[in-house]
Amino acid sequence: MVRESGFDMVPRLSGYEDQEIWEEFIEHVQTVYKDESAFKIKADYMVFEEGKQLLLPLEGHKFLRFSSIPDDDSHVEFHINLVTDIARDYFGSRVRSWQSALGESGYYSEEEVNDSYRLYEQLPISIYGLLFEVRVIPGKGRGLIARFDIPAGTQIFCEKPLLVASTMSPGNLEATAAPRLKALSKSEQQEFLSLHNSFPGEDPFSGIIRTNALPCGPGSIVGAVYPTLSLINHSCLPNSHNNWDSKANHGTIHAIGPIKAGEEITISYDEGGPSNVRKHKLKMSFGFDCACSLCSLSPSELQASDDRRVRIQQLYASIGNASTMRNNPNSSLKDCLSLLHTLQEEYGACAAPYIARLYYNAFEICISHGDVGRAITFADRSYRGRLICEGEDSPETSRMKSFALEPKKHGSFGAFSTRWKTGEEKAPNGNGTVQFEKWLFRQDS
Repeated sequence: MVRESGFDMVPRLSGYEDQEIWEEFIEHVQTVYKDESAFKIKADYMVFEEGKQLLLPLEGHKFLRFSSIPDDDSHVEFHINLVTDIARDYFGSRVRSWQSALGESGYYSEEEVNDSYRLYEQLPISIYGLLFEVRVIPGKGRGLIARFDIPAGTQIFCEKPLLVASTMSPGNLEATAAPRLKALSKSEQQEFLSLHNSFPGEDPFSGIIRTNALPCGPGSIVGAVYPTLSLINHSCLPNSHNNWDSKANHGTIHAIGPIKAGEEITISYDEGGPSNVRKHKLKMSFGFDCACSLCSLSPSELQASDDRRVRIQQLYASIGNASTMRNNPNSSLKDCLSLLHTLQEEYGACAAPYIARLYYNAFEICISHGDVGRAITFADRSYRGRLICEGEDSPETSRMKSFALEPKKHGSFGAFSTRWKTGEEKAPNGNGTVQFEKWLFRQDS
């Protein structure tokens, strides 16, 4: 058995602030290893020549993992432990250490890690704002295109809105928007007026808002219009996720799956459902006929997707049934497992936002019956999903992290029963193994 160990950076680094901290970390490592002959500084990365792929890039946004296979005849394990400790001093809980000998595995897939290694020798670029470029896309107008490979979990950018408006009738929205637009600078007014309007007519301002506003939170009736973020086009299988950060009052875009250089960055404008429902809503709300990769599948493939989407809606409804959760929590947890498999089949590598919600549902089921051990695992998995699609600073990410650390503080702790009462010590080793998953979802109960 290969005994690999190391640490992953979760979520990956992005933005000026992260890069500044990374540079301090790199300088610290250089100082510690300045007299080590096996430590080399290349043009774009640092390497420990005693281990396989013990590399640290000079640009933090390229980094995902520091790991190797410890060798009895070298100092590889010492290097891994020391660099891990230094990294924790700078990045805290974002440093996720693991050892394959203990049945643990890294957070990122081998494909994602190998993709990140290939970035190490790319010429340095600005960390912020140049992950994408705006292009005219045939049949869509302007959109955002990735300039190079972007791994999942990357914050592509964040942006303050030009204006925020509540959902209302076009006439009222027009009257409300006019004075707000007048208060903007000339350049901001030009940015607003340059946005696409799917509803031209007597109310041009409200048409632009209706076409481009993104909700300020799930289910919010308040929407925000942005100069760049509003240019991102829709896909029913998006590779990115938009989120409203209520603390910072700005919108963020995170890659929820790996995005290849030259690929369009997309988000979802709708809440799912079968293709006929999605297309109708998109046409009515945004004025376009969806021709994304999912909607362009062959009839048989599209029907299979529609069946999964309907199944997803049914499972969400079943999981949300309070009576079942109270009286038959095993059934609710079984539905969670079925939903997990269906989401993975439907969304593939871009399922993080949906799975984060699912794991929180599973957390609520367990904590409401006093099962702290499983609740901790589900909250941690929800937290990890939120890290990918919303980042560390998101209020919802922070909330999931707090439940993973102190699950009993959730308002539903023991609310239905204590029939599943456990402590943290009840969780077995081997997170992610088949045996662990059976325990987690109570498949043997």
